[in-house]
Amino acid sequence: MVLDDLGSSLRGTLDDLRGKSRLSEEDIADIVKEIQRSLLQADVDVGLVQDLSDSIETRALEEEPPAGTTPRDWVLRIVYEELVDLVGESTELPLEEQTIMLAGLYGSGKTTTAAKMAWWFSTKGLRPAIIQTDTDRPGAYDQAKEMAERAEVDFYGDPDENDPVKIAREGLEATENADVRIVDTAGRDGLNEELIEQIERIEQEVQPDRDLLVLDAAMGQSAKSQAADFEEAIGIDGVIITKLDGTAKGGGALAAVNETDSTIAFLGAGETVKDIERFEPSGFISRLLGMGDLKQLTERVERAMEETQEGDEEDWDPEDMLEGQFTLKDMRKQMQTMNNMGPLDQVMDMIPGLGGGLMDQLPDDAMDVTQERMRDFDVIMDSMTEEELENPRVVGQSRTERICRGSGKPEERVRELLQQHKQMEQMLKQFQGMGDGDMERMMKQMQQGGGGGGGGMGGMGGGGMGPFGD
Repeated sequence: MVLDDLGSSLRGTLDDLRGKSRLSEEDIADIVKEIQRSLLQADVDVGLVQDLSDSIETRALEEEPPAGTTPRDWVLRIVYEELVDLVGESTELPLEEQTIMLAGLYGSGKTTTAAKMAWWFSTKGLRPAIIQTDTDRPGAYDQAKEMAERAEVDFYGDPDENDPVKIAREGLEATENADVRIVDTAGRDGLNEELIEQIERIEQEVQPDRDLLVLDAAMGQSAKSQAADFEEAIGIDGVIITKLDGTAKGGGALAAVNETDSTIAFLGAGETVKDIERFEPSGFISRLLGMGDLKQLTERVERAMEETQEGDEEDWDPEDMLEGQFTLKDMRKQMQTMNNMGPLDQVMDMIPGLGGGLMDQLPDDAMDVTQERMRDFDVIMDSMTEEELENPRVVGQSRTERICRGSGKPEERVRELLQQHKQMEQMLKQFQGMGDGDMERMMKQMQQGGGGGGGGMGGMGGGGMGPFGD
């Protein structure tokens, strides 16, 4: 996730406040100093850092925490609210007919982002289309066409035409039946007059409803000046931050948003067309501080469930697991759903009490190891008979040896699969005896749980609300 190091550092600073009944001016000064250091290391602009730290210090010194609120929780709330204010609102993107033009430097991820956005709009019931106008980069047409096919959306481009303005004009005519038209433009290694002139001409032809700037999260402090130049040329209505799955600090993107007086529209983290999420400031900061994001988690679960069921030849209802026998087939469906939700570390960050501080304590390769184990489980189940999948208890030593030969996996891994199934079965049996009140209490415990989370902050729910019920 973007600004991961920042989140880890902030959580560590706030954890130092545990057990304190009052905060002195010295305590607050130390907290603010650490926040400044964390933000600067994350490549956040100095001016923004100063404004943010001043606001946090003033509020922490002057405002009285509500009765029953610990100093740590009160400072956590102040930091949360100020960071939400820093990143601003999400870019307005109504689910209606519109034309969107993407701008950005070479290598920022515009073409991939165009396909991701198109896929996202398609999940909302709209018919999107991509118009590729990049005539400079070798392979731009082929890449855009392939990405559009992956996203299963309409596409227009002309590899034999050298005039991007003409392509844009003809593309608008060819995609007139689309609800959302996304115009991808050429980039350069750096801003120059030729690029600015070209993108200005395309914009005049297209007359987009929104101009979105695509920024690589690794751009750093140079993002501010780049954003200013694009803002002057065409005006920027929103920013898309890409490549958040890398090692980028990400802070430069915040400076770009501030410089253009715009907002963030989308976050991109991954190579597939599904690796995109709508920017929601409260959820974004909640994850940063280790407090989860139930709204985004719910959306991913619902989408993953739909995708899992779409590819299923048999009728499969997850609720059936709470009523009958839990088989390895059911377990496989759960694994497929988890895989459809995206990278495991991203999903963990969205679960209150499981992301944040708990993730900080895990080895760097923990998620990779877990996903590798899940892939092994899938291969092992391919080597099992129908009887074994329906009733894993029949798997003894001889069957285990046969499954190992068929899958190429060690006995230890087969036993891990069977043990994992047994544990999940036992857990589901506990759920079977739960009433609605029991489930509700369990969810509240998750929302209030520790592990670096909100530490007693209630009201952490979806519906667009932040962890403090705002």
